[in-house]
Amino acid sequence: MEKESAGQSIANPQLKKYLEDFYTDLILVERDALLTAQTYEFSAAEFLKWVELQKMELGEINTQSLLYYLVWRKTNGCNELTIAKDISSLRAFGSFLKRKNVWAENYALELDRPKAARALPRVLSVEQVDSLLNSIDTEKPLGVRDRALFELIYSCGLRISEASGLLIQNVHFDEMMIMVCGKGDKERIIPFGEDAKVWLKKYLNEVRPKFVGIKKVDEVFVNFRGEPLSRKGIWKNFQTLEAKSGVHAKVHTLRHSFATHLLAGGADLRSVQELLGHADLSTTQIYTHIDDETLRDFHKEYFPGHKAEDDGGKEK
Repeated sequence: MEKESAGQSIANPQLKKYLEDFYTDLILVERDALLTAQTYEFSAAEFLKWVELQKMELGEINTQSLLYYLVWRKTNGCNELTIAKDISSLRAFGSFLKRKNVWAENYALELDRPKAARALPRVLSVEQVDSLLNSIDTEKPLGVRDRALFELIYSCGLRISEASGLLIQNVHFDEMMIMVCGKGDKERIIPFGEDAKVWLKKYLNEVRPKFVGIKKVDEVFVNFRGEPLSRKGIWKNFQTLEAKSGVHAKVHTLRHSFATHLLAGGADLRSVQELLGHADLSTTQIYTHIDDETLRDFHKEYFPGHKAEDDGGKEK
C-alpha cells in the first residue's frame, strides 16, 4: 500500500526533496523503526511548513529560529509531550541537514526538551467497554470486522499499529494466542479471550474472504477493497463508533482499560508489563494510580486501624 506523503502540503519542491531524503536516510542509514521514521518525518514536515510560511531559507535557520518555531507550536495548542517529540525530530533532522551541508551545525542540539508531566490515562469501565462494542452493527460485514478488531484490541491490550500489522500466520486459535510485533520490532505473545475468539473466527471465516477474494494478503484486518487496514482507517472507524455509542474514548483507551482491568482483577504488575510490551516497569506502574478509589475501599473494609470500641462512640 502506498505511503501517504507527510509533505504533500509543502509547495517548495526543494523542501519536499529534503523531507523525502530525510525519511529515506532514517530508514536506510539510521536504521530507525518504521514508526519512529514516520513520526520524525511528520514532525519535520510541520517544521518545513512553518519555514515556508515564514518565507525563510532552510540554510538561514539557527537556534533562535528553532526557538521561535517551538513558541509558535506552543501558542497553537501543542502540549509539552508534542513539543518534546518535535525536539527529538528536529535533532534527527538537524543531524541530516548538517551531513548535507545545509546547516553548519546541528542547531537543534541546543534545544532542551521540556519535562512533561505524565498524565493519568483515561480508562473506561467494563460497562462502558461493553456499551462501546455492543453498539457496532454486526449485521453488516464491516461491523463484524470492527467487532473482531476492537474486541481483540481490548482483549490483548494492543497498540493500534500492532492491530494493523497483525498477520494471519500469527493467530493461533487452539492456544488462543497471537504474536504481535511491538515497539522496536520486539515480538511478544499475548492470550486473547473467548469473546475475541468468537468474533475473530466469524470475521475470518465469513467476512474477510469476501473482501480479499483471490488476492494474497498477509494482514488479518483489511478494508472493503481487501487491502490491509491502515492505522488511520482504524482510527476513523473508531471515531464513528465513539459518536454512535456516546462513549468518549480513543482507540488507545481500550489498551489503557485492558491494563487497568487486569490490575484491578488481581494481576501482578510484571505480568501486565509483559502483556503490554513495556520495556520499563515504571511505564506500567502508571496504571496502579488509576484505581485509587478501589484501593481506598479495600483499605476501609479490611484495615481496622484505630476504630472506636463499642462503648457509645468514645475512644479508650
